[in-house]
Amino acid sequence: MAADHHATSGKPGIGMIIYGVIAALVIGAASFFSIQSATAGADLRSNLTLIAPAGAGGGWDGFTRSQQSAMRVNGIVNNAQVVNIPGAGGTIGLGRFSTMHGQADTLMATGSVMLGGIELNNSPVDLSDVRPIARLSDDFDAIVVPADSPYETIDDLVADWRKDPASFPWTGGSVGSIDHLIIAELALEAGIDPAEITYIPKTSGGEAIQTIASGTAKAATSGYNEFADQIEAGRIRALGISSPERLDGVDVPTITEQGYDVVMANWRGMLAAPGITDEQFEELEAIVTETTQTPEWRQALEDNQWTDSFMIGEEFEQFIAEDQEKIAALIEELDL
Repeated sequence: MAADHHATSGKPGIGMIIYGVIAALVIGAASFFSIQSATAGADLRSNLTLIAPAGAGGGWDGFTRSQQSAMRVNGIVNNAQVVNIPGAGGTIGLGRFSTMHGQADTLMATGSVMLGGIELNNSPVDLSDVRPIARLSDDFDAIVVPADSPYETIDDLVADWRKDPASFPWTGGSVGSIDHLIIAELALEAGIDPAEITYIPKTSGGEAIQTIASGTAKAATSGYNEFADQIEAGRIRALGISSPERLDGVDVPTITEQGYDVVMANWRGMLAAPGITDEQFEELEAIVTETTQTPEWRQALEDNQWTDSFMIGEEFEQFIAEDQEKIAALIEELDL
């Protein structure tokens, strides 16, 4: 999906549950991380571990493995490996990573999904507990309906949605995901109470398509790339995309140009562990920057319809603070 999947939260004791899972993962991965600790401080371009805080096959996994490939092919890092630590919108991985003090030879993927996970799960750990390196790419959502739907535009959809919001089911990624938050932002723009949204969470774009095809939901949101083949085949219709401008080569209007100020990216970036030296951080920043300049990474952007949004330093830190605030406000509007 446009988002790796969160667990719904807000219930008492969820933090204990999540960190109980973390403890189990720590035990299971003890031998791996003891090796990592022993090698920390070695030449960072010899061996580097990239953590995808989600399961294999998801958005973070593909994002991380695309970097791994670009690093290897171009000799930026001699040996780069990917490790998956899934769960709770990335906060299980973040919790583990926040304990890897001084381990400069390990990086972790992050993004808007993780910021949502931090809010939903009342996580005691956030990005201030690690060292953000860079924002690399944006993935934008499409709002789609079945090909035989009466809705031709966002206006058509909103007009029907306003009549009885609770009886207008949507589908997309997990509860509190970017998919869900985009619907909330559209609701606010349309004068609809986001707390009245009826939302059916699914685990993939394919499942979301099946849900609208069966009539169980009237519209779906997910990353455009999840829907692209079905849109091109004429099986579903894209009404709008959450990007600030039209995507190159994609003949679908933005939501904004249709009169609704809904711009939201499923952005992804990389984090360094806490407690590393400034010199180590600078080297890691250089490695990530060089990776984004390779032909392999540029091809990954094109293949996945990702937008280059490279950002480092104070600009990136300010962006994180603003995005965290925006996501927290939307989750509150959804009454999650």
